[in-house]
Amino acid sequence: MNTTTLLESEDLEWFRDGPSLPVAARGAATALARRIGLSGHRAAEVALAVTEAATNVQKHAVDGALLLRVVRSGGEAGVEFLTVDSGPGMSDVSAALADGASSVGTLGIGLGAVSRLADHFDLHSVPGRGTVMAARFWPRTGDGRAVVASSPGGSPAAGVTRPISGELVCGDAWAVRAVAGDGGHPALLVMLCDGLGHGPLAERASQAAVRAFRGTHDLSPEGVLGAVHRALRGTRGGAVAVARIEPAARRVLYCGIGNVSGFLVDDRGRRALLSAPGIVGAHMRRLRTFEEPLPEHGALVMHSDGLTERWDPATLPGLLGHSSLVMAGQLLREAAVRRDDASVVVVKGAW
Repeated sequence: MNTTTLLESEDLEWFRDGPSLPVAARGAATALARRIGLSGHRAAEVALAVTEAATNVQKHAVDGALLLRVVRSGGEAGVEFLTVDSGPGMSDVSAALADGASSVGTLGIGLGAVSRLADHFDLHSVPGRGTVMAARFWPRTGDGRAVVASSPGGSPAAGVTRPISGELVCGDAWAVRAVAGDGGHPALLVMLCDGLGHGPLAERASQAAVRAFRGTHDLSPEGVLGAVHRALRGTRGGAVAVARIEPAARRVLYCGIGNVSGFLVDDRGRRALLSAPGIVGAHMRRLRTFEEPLPEHGALVMHSDGLTERWDPATLPGLLGHSSLVMAGQLLREAAVRRDDASVVVVKGAW
């Protein structure tokens, strides 16, 4: 398992489709790039790519949005954006990425140029359903190389959060850690927390869960949940699930309390992982960890109840061939509801 590409991310702002989308997204992207220390030239490239992507969403998408966020690897920070829309989709993605294939009314640089400006780029589209596009931009060295090497498949773990309509902060959070497994083999710990309710108090609970997850020394799923349970006392509490992925043993250990959904997904479909009723931080039953084999060429998906469970991987052909972030974005587009905070994290390519 390659853990060098694990990234930390901070979802900063969602921009909804509308006449002001390109201008608002460009201004925010420029300010963010400068704030994290990108050069003037690199900040201009980020702004150009974000504007092209946002204009495509505004001109041609249905119910589109753009997420702008910071990504970190070690001491380096970059800018990442994700566009999500519910139609009409692209019948020929290769043609859309070809040079000169810019839609009417956009900047004219085309998505192919956006992909070249980015250090990591991925796009998945299903005609009649929608499109998700992700691009990441790191600082560049004097000879033009990115300061962080991007693996072809992107980070093995990536997630997305989106607050309920009308709120600026999200009460859901996720986190991932690379840890030592049995026999010194590498393993991954993944946690998703859905703070009860929404707004700042729910965010306070989920951020307390993230801090406990990152600080605990007991790296079993039950041990992590116990640490999170103690950390959430005095908060609203939440629903939490923890997965420990052990590639060498070809297994995942899963322990959950409350309405966090977990699935193992492959070309044959999906298999649900079990959680118990309760509220972490308040009323938690005796914990039980379930062991399941890792699916060959598959993925682990965890999401809050801000997504329905009615999504079907069979309706999203080719999705497993894309990055964890694009997978997360497609599931958010496919299944998220506006009346609740929503979060989804995907792990793939780690085994």
